[in-house]
Amino acid sequence: MELLYITNNQEEYKIIEQAGVDIVFIDLEKLGKIERQGHLDTVISNHSIEDIKKIKLAKNKTKILVRIDPININSKFQIDEVVQAGADIIMLPMFISKNEVEKFVNYVDGRVEICLLLETSQALCRIDEILEVNGIDMIHIGLNDLHLSLKLDFMFECLSNGIVEYLVNKIKRKGIKFGIGGIARIGEGELTADIILKEHIRLGSEMVILSRSFKKNIENLEYEINKLRNAIEKYKNLSSDDLERNKIILREKVKEIRRKKENKNV
Repeated sequence: MELLYITNNQEEYKIIEQAGVDIVFIDLEKLGKIERQGHLDTVISNHSIEDIKKIKLAKNKTKILVRIDPININSKFQIDEVVQAGADIIMLPMFISKNEVEKFVNYVDGRVEICLLLETSQALCRIDEILEVNGIDMIHIGLNDLHLSLKLDFMFECLSNGIVEYLVNKIKRKGIKFGIGGIARIGEGELTADIILKEHIRLGSEMVILSRSFKKNIENLEYEINKLRNAIEKYKNLSSDDLERNKIILREKVKEIRRKKENKNV
């Protein structure tokens, strides 16, 4: 499973590459983000095109993924800039239609890998026609904005209620590489990372974004990533029955967390 880490800091980058992170994630998405997530405990990035160039100079084998703005009048210009700056993968967020994905693929024009960030209710409903587009290298299912788009109370409801599995089954039939959301350090998280990771294994996920919890005590990052890697290998050996039991545990834990959130809002 490939691990993605969000940073635009050269010194931090050196640490994450040494620790074995596969993909460094530079975030240029700004259009509409404050309106969608400004009320949440999420980070609104201040990354820039110059950060791609700086990381490119420092990097060895780690790939650079750059999330751009949703499709807009300036998309071709932004994509050209990102390619010239040295991105290996470009990620398109908040798309809602096949037409937007086709524009994105055409603008990239095979120069770098393409990753779709599937995180809108429209993309969920239109997944079959979106998957008809040729040239999609990978899809990441974004649980944060997807749950907001669906007006759900808790991010991991999408993982527990069958929505993610519905998408995954369609993506797998097309043979497209995919990942799901983010993950905290082993043993941490409102819904613990261990439960989430087992569901990744059951679904066949190939990518996950490391959450902000990995930035705590970054000097111990290699240790935390080794713990995560060891857990992945361990859970790969679980039986299908064990993974199905974890799916039930996940569903019940999410219900419990959701009820607590509902009671707080009463």
